[in-house]
Amino acid sequence: MSRIGNKAITIPEGVEILIAEGNEVTVKGPKGTLTRKFSPLMELAVDNGILTVKRPNEEKHTKQLHGTTRALVNAMVEGVHNGFKKQLKIVGIGYRAALSGNKLTLNVGFSHPVEFTVPSDVTVEVPDATTINVSGIDKQAVGQFAAVVRATKKPEPYGGKGVRYADEHVRRKEGKTAAKK
Repeated sequence: MSRIGNKAITIPEGVEILIAEGNEVTVKGPKGTLTRKFSPLMELAVDNGILTVKRPNEEKHTKQLHGTTRALVNAMVEGVHNGFKKQLKIVGIGYRAALSGNKLTLNVGFSHPVEFTVPSDVTVEVPDATTINVSGIDKQAVGQFAAVVRATKKPEPYGGKGVRYADEHVRRKEGKTAAKK
């Protein structure tokens, strides 16, 4: 029994869901439109503003698809209604970020600046030199771009320097101490 898969999705006002042949789901909302094709094994039905996902049998594979399908459709609905946002903080002396056009440039202690091309479905803002806001309607695209930027210079445990999520806690280690004789 999939607990996630059995949960119904309440469709907020202003969001429209179209289910085409072959389980292609299109979700339209105030922030934009998302389309995704799902397995033909799953039954998707919209009734009175509530979307349900049903599975045909109890095989392991279909149970796995059941919860995944429901979670992905819910993320699509949430994305077109509210959107998703990740905030990154840059910690370190001389570490900074800059945005020019669709190029994000990071100076994080390397001999050269690191440049990223911002994907078209993601919006990046740099309110100050040490904060990066990544937002968009596609949860996967927002999370992937934020993870790629963070992977440039992960926070190290001794000084805490690097790129981290705003709500991330970096576990600090104690450094070496001078040995006394």
